[in-house]
Amino acid sequence: MTDAPAPEPKNRQWIRQLVDFGALAAFMISYFTTRDMIFATWVLVGASALALVVGYAVERRFAPLPLITGLFALVFGMLTLFTHDDLYVKLKLTVQNGLLAVVLLGSIPLKKYPFKALLGSALRVNDAAWRTLTLRYGLYFLAVALLNEVFRSPEAVTAVWHALGRETPNPNDVWTSFRGVLWIAASLFGLSQVPLIMKNMIKDEEPGPISPDTGL
Repeated sequence: MTDAPAPEPKNRQWIRQLVDFGALAAFMISYFTTRDMIFATWVLVGASALALVVGYAVERRFAPLPLITGLFALVFGMLTLFTHDDLYVKLKLTVQNGLLAVVLLGSIPLKKYPFKALLGSALRVNDAAWRTLTLRYGLYFLAVALLNEVFRSPEAVTAVWHALGRETPNPNDVWTSFRGVLWIAASLFGLSQVPLIMKNMIKDEEPGPISPDTGL
């Protein structure tokens, strides 16, 4: 009989959460301090690179979801810095989540669950649960991509605020605030999946925190 794997140290879990969401926090703080989207993007790029390095040092590997979102943040952040156009850092969320939605939802008819490959090392549930999680997260990613298209558009923001009879705000303020709200929504969405995970957990496993959006 082999010994059961030792539970992950609590301090490592906290470090992982800090790595996952630290870059977004740094981006938001820098933007609302300076109201300069280009400067905030510099901070995002630097914090994203640091997050990947720290994550590798802690995990001794690149965790799939943080790696995907970190690379997207670096690529679209660098495009913004090279072009001096904040369109790209805003568009990143649409492209990233749109692609994830297509992959996850497209895999369901094929009875393939790439989400299992992304999180299978951290979470062990049966195939029925993976199918449900794949559907839920696929729809979540799709909703995020669509909402980002609304909140990143100055025209859409202006139309909404005019419909509410309010003065048009700074579009960058609105989009950055949306990213903060999305951060909270991602955490709540992850927590809402715990009952499903608990019900379908493979014996002797404990559920860990799951977030469909690492914050970047």
